Amino acid sequence: MPVSVAARRTRLLLGGALALVTGLAAPAAVTPPAVAAPASAAASAHPLATAFAAAAARYDVPRDLLVALGYAESRLDMHAGAPSASGGYGLMHLVHNPAVHTLDEAARLTGLGQPALRTDPAANVLGAAAVLRSYADQAGLDRADRADVDHWYAAIARYGGATDPAVARLYADTVYDLLRAGVSAVHGVAVAARPVAPQRGALERAATPGEIGTLSTDYGPAAWAPASTSNYTVASRPSSHPIRYVVIHVTQGSYAGSISWFQNPSAQVSAHYTFRSSDGAVTQSVREKDIAWHAGNWTYNTQSIGIEHEGYVDDPAWFTDAMYRASAALTRNVADKYGIPKDRQHIIGHVEVPGATHTDPGPNWNWTYYMQLVQGITGIGSGTVSTPSSTLNVRSGPGTSYAVVGTVADGTRVSIYCQAVGTTVTGTYGTSNIWNRIGTNRYVSDAYVLTGYDGFIPNVPRC
Repeated sequence: MPVSVAARRTRLLLGGALALVTGLAAPAAVTPPAVAAPASAAASAHPLATAFAAAAARYDVPRDLLVALGYAESRLDMHAGAPSASGGYGLMHLVHNPAVHTLDEAARLTGLGQPALRTDPAANVLGAAAVLRSYADQAGLDRADRADVDHWYAAIARYGGATDPAVARLYADTVYDLLRAGVSAVHGVAVAARPVAPQRGALERAATPGEIGTLSTDYGPAAWAPASTSNYTVASRPSSHPIRYVVIHVTQGSYAGSISWFQNPSAQVSAHYTFRSSDGAVTQSVREKDIAWHAGNWTYNTQSIGIEHEGYVDDPAWFTDAMYRASAALTRNVADKYGIPKDRQHIIGHVEVPGATHTDPGPNWNWTYYMQLVQGITGIGSGTVSTPSSTLNVRSGPGTSYAVVGTVADGTRVSIYCQAVGTTVTGTYGTSNIWNRIGTNRYVSDAYVLTGYDGFIPNVPRC
């Protein structure tokens, strides 16, 4: 039986992104450059780096823009082909839901099958590049414009699928903030920091920087971006339905994407609050007096406040100290307001709701640390690294059996967010089994850190 064009394209892609760049004709809807730029030697050193270089050359989309978009959506993780909460697939979050159809657009533009676009990293990146290029063409970007990342703002905002201009701006600003700050190497892919001046066009007036819209009237630090009225129930709590619980969720998607999904009438889901991973920013989407549809159990919905956290349950890198601390401050505020005991019988995960089919917040959520923050143990310690070597290894967990994820130089002053018991180590300051967390999944032995205390630091939480 003859092999279809789409099947040949899929096989070429699965065999390597560079083969796709050089071996396929351009889709009619998108006009790539006449000669595709070759991937650099550095890019070809890793398959994902090759995929980004290939897609960028194929569709004349800035490579760093593609990487920043993927990092904002997924931390460049395919999540084993499982969809996000809003029906997005892969590291580029190609979406198929009633309102957003970037997966379908990618299939049409590339000629690749949706199974490949959902599950193969190179196909996923290529599909996103094709969609972005089609948006750029529709916006009238010529070749000179396409070479400048600042001209792609409208295409990035459109890719996010938000209907609310303020949320669309939040989505695009997140990508440009990553371009400005740079992205550390993930799976062999990195982006160098650069100055950016995005051309926001009409979205310049959508909201002031750092905000989504007006501020919440329930919780001062929160921005307000209301969910669709199709996704929650108007009520008059707590008199009619006393609030007894706080339910902790993980979005299985990005911050802006989740807020946008709550605004989609077809979502049939919402939460009261959503937190951002990078800095702990928070947005409220449902008033506390109203019933958000978050727990999958009507009784618990009527008696709880639902709090979402940006990220995926299988990747602990999303669960930053900034997000833990900001979320715990809200939970503490809600518990004090409604008389909710600050214990694990009343502050629960989605997985603990009777009849729950979800597993969030998952095994990577640090309940010990979170509950101490909720209960008011919120101190941040500090110390100075002292090591006979020029640098001290930083590990992914509290022990010498954990992977080395970096180093800190001798004499460095570090912040200590929490402390854990782990492997016993003998160092500059004697023998200790205490490990200090100095960042997300970053630990150093206390035997090499001068904190001013012999043992645990008062008012610093345990990890």
